Formats: sequence, structure tokens, C-alpha cells
Amino acid sequence: MAIIETKDLTYTYGTGTPFEKTAVDHVNLSIEQGEFIGVIGHTGSGKSTLIQQFNGLLRPTSGTVLLDGKDIWAEPKKIREVRFRVGMVFQYPEHQLFEETVLKDISFGPSNMGLEPAEIEKRARDAAKFVGLREELLEKSPFELSGGEKRRVAIAGVIAMDPDVLILDEPTAGLDPRGRDVLLSQIVNYHEVRHNTILLVSHSMEDIARTADRILVMNGGKAAMFDETKKVFARGEELERMGLRVPQITKILAMLQKDGYPVETALTLEQAIRQLMPLLEEGGRTHG
Repeated sequence: MAIIETKDLTYTYGTGTPFEKTAVDHVNLSIEQGEFIGVIGHTGSGKSTLIQQFNGLLRPTSGTVLLDGKDIWAEPKKIREVRFRVGMVFQYPEHQLFEETVLKDISFGPSNMGLEPAEIEKRARDAAKFVGLREELLEKSPFELSGGEKRRVAIAGVIAMDPDVLILDEPTAGLDPRGRDVLLSQIVNYHEVRHNTILLVSHSMEDIARTADRILVMNGGKAAMFDETKKVFARGEELERMGLRVPQITKILAMLQKDGYPVETALTLEQAIRQLMPLLEEGGRTHG
């Protein structure tokens, strides 16, 4: 059964004014429990407006969002419970840190759920471990930490609520390459252990290629594509017409395909090497 489903989901800004703009236009999706979904689209494509409707931060102009088959707005007074189940980490979430210590900041979300103090602390410490925060950092002020560590504190604060769905909006933005790789691997590890549903919004096609089971491509407020990662990136020319690019290694293998080489779409360097090594060895033997 789908954990999140949308039916003709539409959101219009400034309805009835000269600035009226439909940001999400009759989107129909079905996301299964446990999937890792990549969400891509150029600036203004509607992806951020779309994901903010999944946990009720925005209320649809028309259409519905279903969580486990139930309209999240069926009982508006219970929308807070939806937000506990569908956790969202915004871009640059470290700007929202405010508590005296890292542990208190991570504990803020679960403390709003009415849990016992011992359970709150356990969740906070477990979440800190998931994102790779060292024990000695937990009693420090979050403002003493590095940029990457602050980002991990903010993500841990949402993980500590143990959401069924975790939505991450550009979680690696602004981090150096090593920081990006570390954070991304921790998110993947969390998904593998927790088996929840993750939606990763990113401009990095490489990040999406490494992590996502399926990709949702937003374009002009519509779901232009929603398919397995390899199948979406195999449509490189269509993506480029939308102002998007495929991972560099995927593009190289697509060029080799066009030149008649027996290779398939590759998403990572490792996948490409596995296909190219036999061809290189064969070429070497022929040359010899």
C-alpha cells in the first residue's frame, strides 16, 4: 500500500490576484512504504511547493494528499500528528537551531510529542548516532559546531521524531565534497536500518543517482517523469530540454551507446567501470 498518494494535487499562489500562479498542477503520485525517492526539477518547477503539501505545511488549492490512504486534511485539527509522521528538513536547517545544547535541540521535536523524558533522551541520542555526531558534542552549544555538524544536528532533530516519511530539501547544499559524501552516506545508512520512506530533493544529479530507487521530475508544476532512476536518466536529452543534466558518467556511457558500444546506462563510476573493463581488456587483446 502507498504511504503517500496524491490525487489531482494542485496549489495556486495568489488566487484571484494579478499575481496568480499555479505552482503544482494536477499531480498524481503513489509512493510506496520504504522507497527512496529522488525529486529533481529546475528552480520554479514546483518541487518545493509539492513536498510542503505532503506534511500539511501548505494546504492544497484542490486535490488531496493521502497518508496511508487517509486524506491528511480530513481532520484539520490533527494536522500536527501528520507532521510527526512526515518529517521535513528544510534547506539550510541549521538556521533553525536555537537551544542551549545540541542534545536539547535534537530533543525539541520528540518533546512536543508528549513522550516520557527517558524516551525523549533515548531518541535524541540514537538520532545523534545515526548522523555521526560524537558523544562529546551533545552538551556543547550548537553554535560552536562546524557547518556540517550543525546540519547533522538539524537532521537528527527530525529523525528523533521517528517519522514514517523523511523529506530532505537539499540536505547537502553548501557543504564541501567530503561533508556531502559523509552526510549522504549517513542518510543512506539511516534508510537501510529504519526502512522508512525518504524523499531527497537535490540539484546534484550524482547524489540522486547514488541513492534513489525512483526519481520524480517536476517541470512547470507537473510530474513530467516518475520512474526508476536508471530509466529516468536514460532520457538524458529530454531532461536537458527541461534545464536539467544527467550525471557526467551517465552522459559518457550514453555517448558510447550512440557510437555502437555494447554498454547500458550507468549511474555511478563503479557501474561504468564494470562495463568498460571487459571492453578495454578485449581491445588490448585485439591490439596485441
